[in-house]
Amino acid sequence: MQRFNLRIMTALALLPAFMLPMAAQAQSYQCRIPQNISNPPRVSRPADERPRVRDIDGFVLAISWSPEFCKGREDDRRSATQCGDLDNAATQRRIGDFGFILHGLWPEARGSDYPRWCAPVKPLSPRIIAENLCAMPSAYLINRQWAKHGICLTPNPASFFRISRTMFNAVKYPDMDGLSRDDTLTIGRFREAFVKVNPGLTSDMVRIKANRRGWLQEVRICLARNYKPRACPSHIRRSRNSDRLNIWRGY
Repeated sequence: MQRFNLRIMTALALLPAFMLPMAAQAQSYQCRIPQNISNPPRVSRPADERPRVRDIDGFVLAISWSPEFCKGREDDRRSATQCGDLDNAATQRRIGDFGFILHGLWPEARGSDYPRWCAPVKPLSPRIIAENLCAMPSAYLINRQWAKHGICLTPNPASFFRISRTMFNAVKYPDMDGLSRDDTLTIGRFREAFVKVNPGLTSDMVRIKANRRGWLQEVRICLARNYKPRACPSHIRRSRNSDRLNIWRGY
């Protein structure tokens, strides 16, 4: 298995062109981290999965549309920070108001058998959780991404999450409110709108994931080993451009 040095200055030097202009941030809210964070949950490898240590060929930056994820999860305690209905002192906004969030930075291998669960890990420290809650608003999700994906990349969780946040925070987004009100929106038109506001990306570098009912779930950006955008490998499924797409605004 190849481990990558993820020191942030090196990563910044390698960031693709679409990520260099930093003026437009991923979210407009002001996030405030709670002073006290409880011990984060332990995430274990599922019994039906085995460790898969593979040479890293590239990455996928996965960005989830939070309103769709939170639909029906308002009372799920594991998703409370992201999806709860009540005001929360952890943020300067109403809980449940996240737009796009960082799902993860996933190492890829040649073919579909990607690296995962590469080594046992300890629960992350409250400090690591706090540093990532604004981008990835779930302690469970943060721990799972480290246990399943991050350890395959580096033994240093702080480095893994630092580069993940840097890449996430630099992505720009189209007018999601306007697009959500478009009754004729398709996968292809949404992809083009996303690419248009991120110079350096082309449509073959972006995958759009919708659920079976056609509601937007996730945007995935394909990256080479040097973190520059690349055409997505064939095993990363591409939805048909003509497929209808709906965007849930959360109300």
